[in-house]
Amino acid sequence: MSSASAQPRTVADRLRLARRRRFVGRVGEIELFLAALDADEPPFSVLFVHGPGGVGKTTLLAELLEAAAHAGRGTVRVDGRTIEPSPAAFEAAVSELAERGDQPMSVLVIDGFERLAPLEDWLRETFLPGLATDVLVVIAGRHPPAREWSNDPGWRELLRVVSLRNLAPDDARTYLRVAQVPEDKHDRMLALTHGHPLALSLLVDLLAQTAGELPATLVDAPDAVRALLARFVESVPSRRHRAALEVCAHVRFTTEALLRAALDEPDCAEEFGWLCELAIIERGPLGLAPHDIARDVLDADLRWRDPESYLEVHRRVRGHLLEVLDTTAEHGRWPVADLVFLHRHNPTISGYWDWSSFGRAFPDRYRPAHRESILAMTKRHQGPEQAELVDFWLVRQPEHFVVVQGSGTEPIGFFCRLALHEATEADLAADPGTRAMWDYATRYGRPRPGEPVFAGRFLVDGEMNQLPSPTINVVTARSTKNWLSQHDLTWEFIGAFADSDAWEPFMRHIDFHRASEAGYEIGGQRYAVYAHDWRRGGIAEWLDSTNDRVVGTDLARPAPPVPELVLSQPEFADAVRSALRELGRGGRLERNPLLRSKVVRERPGSATGGTLRELLTTIVESLREETRGEKLYRALDRTYLRPAPTQERAAEVLGLPFSTYRRHLTRAVQRVIEKMWEIELYGPSHPSADRCPPADSPRTGW
Repeated sequence: MSSASAQPRTVADRLRLARRRRFVGRVGEIELFLAALDADEPPFSVLFVHGPGGVGKTTLLAELLEAAAHAGRGTVRVDGRTIEPSPAAFEAAVSELAERGDQPMSVLVIDGFERLAPLEDWLRETFLPGLATDVLVVIAGRHPPAREWSNDPGWRELLRVVSLRNLAPDDARTYLRVAQVPEDKHDRMLALTHGHPLALSLLVDLLAQTAGELPATLVDAPDAVRALLARFVESVPSRRHRAALEVCAHVRFTTEALLRAALDEPDCAEEFGWLCELAIIERGPLGLAPHDIARDVLDADLRWRDPESYLEVHRRVRGHLLEVLDTTAEHGRWPVADLVFLHRHNPTISGYWDWSSFGRAFPDRYRPAHRESILAMTKRHQGPEQAELVDFWLVRQPEHFVVVQGSGTEPIGFFCRLALHEATEADLAADPGTRAMWDYATRYGRPRPGEPVFAGRFLVDGEMNQLPSPTINVVTARSTKNWLSQHDLTWEFIGAFADSDAWEPFMRHIDFHRASEAGYEIGGQRYAVYAHDWRRGGIAEWLDSTNDRVVGTDLARPAPPVPELVLSQPEFADAVRSALRELGRGGRLERNPLLRSKVVRERPGSATGGTLRELLTTIVESLREETRGEKLYRALDRTYLRPAPTQERAAEVLGLPFSTYRRHLTRAVQRVIEKMWEIELYGPSHPSADRCPPADSPRTGW
């Protein structure tokens, strides 16, 4: 690796070296990567790193890229936040970045893989097998690889999976020493954060700006992150810096140009540079983005504290995004997601999107191979008569159908925007829906010959039909792109939704009125139709009229999500031992860190100590099924489940010398830790979870 003492040539070099000086730990991950990099034939092709936000995945990737570059290897880094999750966009990004390098690509790093989840099957089955054998791929995301990787005998050999945890205590102390934190504060900082890298970084920054004072009210991380941010905002250098931070939290990505527009200031170079150096900010090719936890807290704080300023920031940001939209469109990029992102707190319409899957599905053109899947999902959710009409229009206007792809090879949904002006009279007559919408257009604003009239006629998500879903997410972005990119629109109809009041608030929000006369019936189901005549008010007027509606009027503070706690292995083991001791004493488990770990968090009732108690009891009892496990179970049973008054008395009850009892107990506790750790790393599908009670949630399989 390059030396931290090398003379930096640019500000970017200085930033990189400053970050590397604070990099500690992850020795095993780095050695695994370097061994594969140095091998004539790497023992694996893909290193898959997963862990929750703030645990240091991007920082680790930067270190791996630095090591590869120092070894003279050509590197390419793809950021999942900056590209559409489609095969074409991914391949284009890789090709473009590879062409910029001086060396042929031998290391491909894919960051933010949770944003590219729809491509997982395609990457595994098509893209990765096509790479040269000497190309090493590192994938980093919040979720572990799909089960299909381990089901494939080939990938079982060529894949290595690493669950990235919090820093171990020794590594956390090293980090604090490098950051020049006084030794007398190390114990408290570790107790506050459990080695959570983001929380540690925030504490270090906070100490630097508050004369070495630590907050007095923190209990443990990652809850600490929220409290730290509240204190952090109070200690920024100036009101302009604070305003810059609030702008950064409001948008997907912040550039210096956007910051100038949002703050209405001609020069924001100082504030932008300050943002770049913050621990809570990640830098990418599209700009700066706060860590998700930081974004939620900062945006909620301004929204609650100063609604007028919040609305003003929003108006300026949105205005800037619309100004640059035409410029970016000239280069084939439509950052519609940046505009949609601004809706995430609107109380009226935010519930119409499935935010948990936002960006994890992508639109694709219809192909004949999709026909059977499309017809099957339509028939299942909307009946055979509707499916027959889908088939009818697939023959006549297949180019106006869009399939929605997720992580598999089969479509997860579809929608279509029929061109009514291209349909024949016979076509319109064959479908009550298109007939009704065309008649409405000619009755209330007949288009001139050649003027386009479009109708959203079908929309089905394979699982959710017309409830919030990945398909609804994709429809929103594609529809917005259509309206902003076509300047000769007349009538636009949305007539794909079953007749109910559910979609009325959304349609009013986007200025589509209920066209009652155009409603129609298919197979006994009534469908509502909503219409907008773009000739009565163009795109500019429509954008102005909907500006204030994006945020909404309810500016109450939303509750930020509680992140998962990923203890390092030593701290995880200590937490298990502590929980077992509390079991034996009849104590309370509500404050045990395991409650925020995956091993408990994904179980029903995970917020309670009772769930942890049940899990520990089940794990202990499962030891009886192991070879020579009965003696281990008995030691735990008489110590923690049905405890004797003292350990000496427990040894007597078991008829064992005290030294033998202690040996059995030590081994038994270690086995419980091992089984719990295996479930924590690999999930409930691991054999250690076989005896765990069934869950209410089908997602976990417990």
